[in-house]
Amino acid sequence: MLDNALRKAAAIWVAPAGGAPRLVWALWRDGAVLVAVGGTEQEVPGLADGVRCAVTVRSPSTHSHLLDATATARLVEPDEVTAAALRSARLNAAPRWESVYRLEFA
Repeated sequence: MLDNALRKAAAIWVAPAGGAPRLVWALWRDGAVLVAVGGTEQEVPGLADGVRCAVTVRSPSTHSHLLDATATARLVEPDEVTAAALRSARLNAAPRWESVYRLEFA
């Protein structure tokens, strides 16, 4: 169910340990969620390498609660293909981020 819900979600709620939940755009790729932060992108206070996060997914059509899961944030340097996927998933004309985190589910 997690895989299916995250494939369809364009945005998820992320709450780094001790932090408030933030609605963020996200990209499901290779069994994890990618979240770009900083620059012209969203800010997620408390998101850092190795931090555990609570993730909430809501239905894209009804906005009803679908599931909660726990993930660990891993700072990554996206390769060209992944960076292109992140750019194409955004509505920003030229998105620029400072960091990309891969949220890995246990």
